[in-house]
This record gives sequence, structure tokens and C-alpha cells, in this order.
Amino acid sequence: MYSWSRVYCVLSQKNHFSRIPHGLQRISFAAWRNYSEKALEADVTVVGSGPGGYVAAIKAAQLGFQTVCVEKNDTLGGTCLNVGCIPSKALLNNSHLYHLAHGKDFASRGIEVTGIRLNLEKMMEQKSGAVKSLTTGIAHLFKQNKVVHVQGFGRITGKNQVTATKADGSTQVINTKNILIATGSEVAPFSGIPIDEETIVSSTGALSLKQVPEKMVVIGAGVIGVELGSVWQRLGADVTAVEFLGHVGGLGIDMEISKNFQRILQKQGLKFKLNTKVTGATKRPDGKIDVSIEAAAGGKEEVITCDVLLVCIGRRPYTENLGLQELGIELDNRGRIPINSRFQTKMPNIYAIGDVVAGPMLAHKAEDEGIICVEGMAGGAVHIDYNCVPSVIYTHPEVAWVGKSEEQLKEEGTEYKVGKFPFAANSRAKTNADTDGLVKILSHKSTDRMLGAHILGAGAGEMINEAALAMEYGASCEDVARVCHAHPTVSEAFREANLAASFGKAINF
Repeated sequence: MYSWSRVYCVLSQKNHFSRIPHGLQRISFAAWRNYSEKALEADVTVVGSGPGGYVAAIKAAQLGFQTVCVEKNDTLGGTCLNVGCIPSKALLNNSHLYHLAHGKDFASRGIEVTGIRLNLEKMMEQKSGAVKSLTTGIAHLFKQNKVVHVQGFGRITGKNQVTATKADGSTQVINTKNILIATGSEVAPFSGIPIDEETIVSSTGALSLKQVPEKMVVIGAGVIGVELGSVWQRLGADVTAVEFLGHVGGLGIDMEISKNFQRILQKQGLKFKLNTKVTGATKRPDGKIDVSIEAAAGGKEEVITCDVLLVCIGRRPYTENLGLQELGIELDNRGRIPINSRFQTKMPNIYAIGDVVAGPMLAHKAEDEGIICVEGMAGGAVHIDYNCVPSVIYTHPEVAWVGKSEEQLKEEGTEYKVGKFPFAANSRAKTNADTDGLVKILSHKSTDRMLGAHILGAGAGEMINEAALAMEYGASCEDVARVCHAHPTVSEAFREANLAASFGKAINF
């Protein structure tokens, strides 16, 4: 007769119960009451296939874990690839090209263009093509790395079990040693304003409008609001963004950068109502929408009429119906899953990453957490410095930052130095006729260590990675200033700002 410890040992070493000797199978069935002949066996089961989930699944498989990834939708990639990061960047890029060709900028460059016409349907097709190529690419990577993809809504039905419910109501049980929750986030609703994704839209609907609205009101001037507002403003809409806070760009942005950013966007045609709240929205018989607003501190009500109302007041963790409550895993006051430094919940074999845990809701943050989390499962070190996670707003010009803002350093009482360099003094920016913006570097007053980098300008999202690398390795501003940068490049502005921070003066300004 086999002892239970012997049964557990053998089960943990086998990939499938069908490989266990017949006599042992009878004992294992009695012990594992939830097991069925159709159940899959896994070392790691990832619930969700967004940037955090699919990257974690691939990394787990590469580390030798038998890995299953459960995804409720029929395509992989989650919100980011399907209705978030990827399609929005396609529209941002193409709308910028249209804006350039349609405006005066091309003529000033000696390029005379006539007969410009917007084919919105074709633009949407290109966006969808980019999405499809990337989501099918993930499916190929899963196959290449031997990750088992199970389509269905994943629910944790036991400490070591996930059940995926498919669209037809059938279920697939996965018995697993470890569970990784990577279900991401969903659009935060606005109380009293129901979204129909046609005229009152979330970011999802704003990516697939059938025509350019004459007037659009955007609730929120954070990252999503200014990005999608920019898309439709460039394509011809009259866009007004209503923001409760007193600045644009959302939380974390440096205020000096935010003010310059707002000025540039207003010059492009975007309108802003800051320190203002939306109190309601009403659809009129003619299909237009009356949006009621007033000062954030209270005051006289005003009504703005628009064709499309875009609601983008943020996102909230997606944890509904995951089975957490039944397991005794309670959420925090913001609906997030509490974890320790190894991404473990109160149940050590159940982990969580990405938008469902504390920290910025960023795809690259989720990716890093996914990799580090499964490395920890394999016995590796677990470390991530959230101060070195960059943020980017993909308008034109772009805004990017990493580390501390000037306001944060003042609040902390940290003594600091500031180095700035405008793109108007950068040779490549001048030749590109794209000189809006600046680089702003913050360093420790006594040690010269880089504490923060803030970039407003074309290609800021690419340049910020140099700052992230420098900060991750504890570089001083002098370290960066003494690194030879290719000439002429816009990244020389980053070097010059570090020169200014370290030595008090840049060379070319």
C-alpha cells in the first residue's frame, strides 16, 4: 500500500495521471476529489494573457515549467494588444502623418501636397492589421515555447485548481502547483453616464469610431485622454478635455513639463477645462450629447454640447468572479490584490502581477513583474525598482519620465540640482523642424546621482530608456555627461541636460 506522501511525490513528478500505475491511480482519484480524466496538469497556470500574463507564461515555459495560460477572449494579448496600447499607437502615428500632410508644416519643408483626403475605414484596417499580426504572434510564441493555451473564463476553484468556462458552457479543469493572476484592468465607469460605445464611449469605443465627430468632449486629461483626444483632433474634431485636476498628463508628471505640454497641445488645437468636474450627460433627441460641468470647487453649471463623449477617468483592477473571496483572499480599499515582495498572495502558491496589484497600470511594469515572479517560483532572486519604471504619453511631442518629479523631491525634503536643455538648441531637432520641448534632469545636490528625468519632445519615449538604465545602475549625471553621444541626434539633448545638472552649464545653450 502506498502512503499519501508517496502518492503526492509521484503525482508531483508526473505530467499526466494517465502515466501513473493503475493501482496508484485509484488512490490518487480518492485523494484528488476534484480531478477528472479531462483535467490538464500544470506546474504554473497563468490566468490572463495580457502583457504580464503572456510574458510570464513564456518565461515559465522557458524555465522548464509545464505551463498553461487561460484567456477568456478569442485572441491573446489582453487589453493592451487588442483595445489599448497597440491600436491607440497605430492611430496616433497615422493621425500625426495626416495632420502633418494636411497642415502647413509640410509646405514649410518644401513639400507641397494637394488633394489630401482621410480614408478613416482604411486607417482602421491598418490598425486592425497591426493588432492581428501581434496577437497571432503571441499564439506562435506559445506554440514555440510549448505553452498550452486554454480559451475560457478562468476562475480559481481550489488552492491548486483553475477552471476555465468556455463560451458554450463547457469547462476545462487545470490542476496546478502554482497559479498566477494576471487579469489586468477594465475601464472605470463614470456614475450616471452609461457607455454605449457609439456616442458615449470608453477608450475601447474611441478606437473604432465610424466617422470623425464634429465635436468631442473628453472626460479626463490624463494619459489616455490626451492621447485619444489628440487622435481625433488631428483628424478634424473640435476636442475639449475636461479635467478635475489643475494640470494635464495625469499623476506623476512634473509640473513644469505639464505646463509646457499643455501649451503645445493648445497650440495644436486641443482645448482644456481644468479644475472642472462633469456632473452629468444627457442625450438629446437629435443624437447630440449635453455635458454638464462646473468648477471642481463648486459653482455655476455650464453645458457643453458634443457629438461624441469620451469617458476616460482611469481603470480599475479586474478581479470579479475570480474565486478570490472563496479562497479567503481579500482585496484592498482600491480593489487590488495584496501581495508580498515575491508577488505571493496570502496563499503562497497563488501569485498576482500587473494591474491587479499596487503600482502604475503600465504594460511594461506588468511584463517585468511577470518575468521576475516566475523566476522567483524557480528559486531565483526577486527584485524590481519601481522608481526606475518609465512612463510615456505618446502624443506629438511625446512626454516621458522616470524617477522623481521636482514636486516629489521638494515634498521629501531632498536637496537637488536641475539641468535643462531645450530641443530648440539641438541640431537634429532643428534639421527635423521639430523643436518643441525640453529635457529636464534632476540630481542629488551632494552626490550628483540622477534622481529623475523628464522629457518633452519628439522621440521622448525612446530617449527615456537611457535614463532608466542610468538610474537602475545608480549613475551620476556626470557619468552620462561623459558618455559620447552620436551627432547629430536628439539624444544629445539628454547628454546636455546632464551636463547642466552636473556642471551647472550645458555646452550648446
